[in-house]
Amino acid sequence: MKNPWEEISLSDYENHMKSDSVMQLQAMNEMMKGQINSYPASNIMILGIAGGNGLEHISKDKFERVYGVDVNSGYLKEVTQRYSCLDGILQCLCINLINETDKLPKSDMIIANLLIEYIGYECFEKAVRQVNPKYVSCIIQINIKDNWVSDSPYLHVFDRLAQVHHQIEEHTLEKTMLEIGYHKINTLEHMLPNGKKLVQIDFVR
Repeated sequence: MKNPWEEISLSDYENHMKSDSVMQLQAMNEMMKGQINSYPASNIMILGIAGGNGLEHISKDKFERVYGVDVNSGYLKEVTQRYSCLDGILQCLCINLINETDKLPKSDMIIANLLIEYIGYECFEKAVRQVNPKYVSCIIQINIKDNWVSDSPYLHVFDRLAQVHHQIEEHTLEKTMLEIGYHKINTLEHMLPNGKKLVQIDFVR
């Protein structure tokens, strides 16, 4: 069975994420600026890169390699076209993190924003073990009510995601990371217009 993310068009995803009722694309772009520039890593891996939101904050002077990982090959093709200015350092990898973590290369840092929700703690732990980074920075969504997909004209595009969605909790994520040797070093919260919030948690090994 295909991963539901392979069937969601990038335009639908991005239009939903940047709509006035959601505002997550804008929030994550600003948060990614901090994630990218806060730690001494010359090689980073972005898991669930989608359309490359935040890549404009990458400096060729600082980074030798940026891996963009996603299950949707169409997203990766768009990333390559949008960010041709990063040619030479950006490498896109089409990998299903549910069963292909062994294909991930090593990297100094992992950025995983709104990604753990769709693979679960165990798969994320496997990915981290495989990549073996010094730093890990994650953004998870905390839901005030039961509905984890925010309302927008594109709401029903995401119906099949219920098959792969996991509700992620800060404490459980911190415990999972500690079990594999990663300690929390920073937390940042960003409130969203619909009462939900994004929580960034950074770890170091």
